[in-house]
Amino acid sequence: MKLLTLLEVGDLTGLVIFIIAIILVVLLVVSVFVAAFVQIIYEWDNKRKFTSKQFWKTVLISMLVGGLISGFVCGGM
Repeated sequence: MKLLTLLEVGDLTGLVIFIIAIILVVLLVVSVFVAAFVQIIYEWDNKRKFTSKQFWKTVLISMLVGGLISGFVCGGM
């Protein structure tokens, strides 16, 4: 299956890939900030430790939620 057939945008394939890449990078940056904020709240009383695995799971969940919101908005409510 060719990439043009998959995206169905004709000559604008590069533009669509560029827009998707920008959305993913922005989601990653925002998700890292959200995970850092969650980590600060979680470790506030110094009784619990926020592991690296928990951090990346929080980033992944935040990216999935952000992707859902982005798809809802870009898909035309």
